[in-house]
Amino acid sequence: MTSQPSRRGEPETPDPLPIAVVDNHTHLDISRDGDEVSVDDLGPALQAAAAVGVDRVVQIGCDPAGNEFAVAAAEAYPSVLAGVAIHPNEVPGLVAAGRFDDAVARVEQLASHPRVRVVGESGLDHYRTGPEGHAVQEESFRRHIDIAKRTGLALQIHDRDSHDDVLRVLADEGAPDRTVMHCFSGDLQMARECARRGYHLSFSGTVTFKNAKGLRDALSVTPLELLLVETDAPYLTPHPWRGANNSPALVPHTVRAMASVLGVAVATLCDALSENAERLYGPW
Repeated sequence: MTSQPSRRGEPETPDPLPIAVVDNHTHLDISRDGDEVSVDDLGPALQAAAAVGVDRVVQIGCDPAGNEFAVAAAEAYPSVLAGVAIHPNEVPGLVAAGRFDDAVARVEQLASHPRVRVVGESGLDHYRTGPEGHAVQEESFRRHIDIAKRTGLALQIHDRDSHDDVLRVLADEGAPDRTVMHCFSGDLQMARECARRGYHLSFSGTVTFKNAKGLRDALSVTPLELLLVETDAPYLTPHPWRGANNSPALVPHTVRAMASVLGVAVATLCDALSENAERLYGPW
């Protein structure tokens, strides 16, 4: 996938946060310019993030290779924990190739690793996958919910243009005790429903976009104790660098925007974000 250069150039390094926080969801194995990334390459990005107060990250796998990378990164770096799953948009291809069952079985094996603290990202995507793939996506989602519940791990959910179906499946199956809506994209009403159910909402750089008033409204009604922040790097770079490569070091821009929406001190929000992540995933 080729990157879209920012009209404003490379993102500026933000001022450090007063209290260190967690990047709840990142993909350090993905390069938007197509370069191959190895686990050994991650040191500079992690160091740059720590220098501005993002001293822990959750590296998320999306496919068999990405899951192995996430676990290897978590083994190599104390600041990294891993999440493993089959992304909903990967499911139809794996099913067609006859590899889906083996891929999910490997997710369950990796879920027992002490550095794996998340099953995810799993869920539904009605934007990139058409109606012909919805049934297998839903079956995969249900299987990942089951794995999270049986292993006692947190579940991170991918939800794109599928809000009602995601909530329906979670209600049908019974959500894990620790459920996270990754890169929350719902409206105010959905945020209230998720909060009522006790789900955590993780906000990315999209909350800073000029056209994201509805998302900021959703943030405004989310209790502090249910909030997380993430990059979804290398995507969703915060305004005004939208389109440039994202990285965990840019989380402070999103945190400060969130604090402004919530009307709380940056330090207050940082403290909540850090505490929430440790409560969900345990100590790094």
